[in-house]
Amino acid sequence: MRCAVRAYVAALALASVCIPSASAQSYPSRPVRMVVPFPPGAASDFLARVLGQKLGEAWGQQIVVDNRPGAGGLIGGTAVAKAAADGYTIALIGQPHLTAFLLARTPPWDPFRDFTHIGGVASMPNVAIVGPGLPVNSLGELVAQVKEKPGYFNYGSAGVGSSSHLAGEMFNAAAGLKAVHVPFKLLGDALAEMYGGRVHYYLFPLPAAMPALRDGKLKPLASGGRARSVALPQVPTMSESGLPGFTSETYFGLLGPAGLPKNIVGKINGDTDRFLRTDELRQRYEQNGAEPMPGTPAEFEKVQKTEFTRVKRVIEAIGLQPQF
Repeated sequence: MRCAVRAYVAALALASVCIPSASAQSYPSRPVRMVVPFPPGAASDFLARVLGQKLGEAWGQQIVVDNRPGAGGLIGGTAVAKAAADGYTIALIGQPHLTAFLLARTPPWDPFRDFTHIGGVASMPNVAIVGPGLPVNSLGELVAQVKEKPGYFNYGSAGVGSSSHLAGEMFNAAAGLKAVHVPFKLLGDALAEMYGGRVHYYLFPLPAAMPALRDGKLKPLASGGRARSVALPQVPTMSESGLPGFTSETYFGLLGPAGLPKNIVGKINGDTDRFLRTDELRQRYEQNGAEPMPGTPAEFEKVQKTEFTRVKRVIEAIGLQPQF
């Protein structure tokens, strides 16, 4: 009898050891939802669809890109924070994941405590772009015109607290400009106003503006990257254009709900990292203004924490109050 009991206990122990391994091997066994807290056409939407296609092909499961814009990113973030920690709901987020928390009257989640960091996906420059309402050909000319009429010109953004809003504020501060902020909920509305000449300039995350730039409907003046973008090699950096040392960049990465099992984090991160290092994906990202940003979960969490400190200082400096 004792032998039978010992054998039964040993079998249970062996089964408990094998369960995580089997789970790792079988994941994913059904479609995975990738939440994007921004509307279709945004830079993050492009990144998610390109990466999602490759992961779907490798896993034999569909990656469903689920656009959940609203409240500066709080809506999309909530969908992930409240999801089961089983790997079937993840998110591709950017800087607004932090600003939404900082600008919420009653934050529904904490950007670190309520999420699991999976890894970085891409970084990209913010590019100073003008429409036909401001006929200038260089960053210096833009700065000179806006300085001549403080408060007359305006600049657009994807909403209060968005990465393009903070990029615009930091650019204005560095160049000594005073302009009116015009926030938009939808990228299409912002582009229409720029085409019509009613919005004068905008610091776009480059992938979001590439279609309009290729069509010649908008004009890029300078890139906020540390070096010229592969997608716009003829466009100088802001540092080259009269703002020495000034950079304006943003980034995106993957998160899951808090408590996501390490084996699943490792699976998603490992396959994502592998694709980000391929020539095929690198070229697709670079041609559209993004740079692959592979790395470990810990490295992405460090990027987030550093950015949180920086963004908090910017929000305090410009006096932004709770919005949501």
